[in-house]
Amino acid sequence: MDFDTIDGELVAGLLLLLLIGLGPKIALVPFLEKTHGMDAATKREIGTRMVTIAVVTALILFLAGAFLMKLLHITGGAVSIGGGIVLMLLALKMTLRPEEPPVRADEGAEKEIDHHQLAVYPLAVPYLLNPVGMTVLIVASDKVSSIWGYLLVIALVLLVGAFDMLVFRNTDKLAKRLTPTKMIVSEIVFGILLTAVAVQLIAYGLAAYGVIDPLGH
Repeated sequence: MDFDTIDGELVAGLLLLLLIGLGPKIALVPFLEKTHGMDAATKREIGTRMVTIAVVTALILFLAGAFLMKLLHITGGAVSIGGGIVLMLLALKMTLRPEEPPVRADEGAEKEIDHHQLAVYPLAVPYLLNPVGMTVLIVASDKVSSIWGYLLVIALVLLVGAFDMLVFRNTDKLAKRLTPTKMIVSEIVFGILLTAVAVQLIAYGLAAYGVIDPLGH
C-alpha cells in the first residue's frame, strides 16, 4: 500500500480488502447458524452489537497499529505472515466443516446462550473483523503518511461498517433465500478463496523479508 498518492486505485484496493477483512460474507453463515431459532429482535440486537464492536476494534487497530508494531518490534512482513497463518486456519475450518456432535435435548435446555458474549466472540472477532482486516489496518497504520490517508481509511472502515449494519439488521430476509445447502456450498467455496488469500498474505510477508521473489519468478 502506497499512501504517497491517494488515487482511485488505492481507494478501490483498500475498499476491496476491507470488504474481505471487515465485510459480511465470512461472518454471515456463522451468524445465521448461531442465531438460528432466536426471535428477530434478538438477532438485530446481536447483529448491531457485533458490527459496532468490530468497527470500533478496527478503528483502534488502525490508529494504534504503527505504535504497536514499534512497541513489539515487528515488521509489516511479520504481520502479513501471522495474519496469513491465522486466516488459513479459519479458512480451512470453513472449507472442511467438520460435523459437530449432536446436542441432546436436555443439554440444550440447560445451556443458556450469552448473547453479548456471542456478539463479541466469535462473531465480531474473528469472523466479521478477520485476520485480513486486522493485517490491512495494522500495515496501513504504518504506511499512512498524511491526514488525508488517515481520513480515507477511517471513512472506508465506517462505510463497510454501515454496509455490515444493513446486512446484519436484516438477516431474516436473507435467511429466507439461503437454504442450508446454499449456505454450506457458499461457505466451502469462499473458504477455498480465503485459503488462497492467506497464502498470498504469507507470500507478501516472505517477500518483504527477501525470502522469495515478490513477483513469484
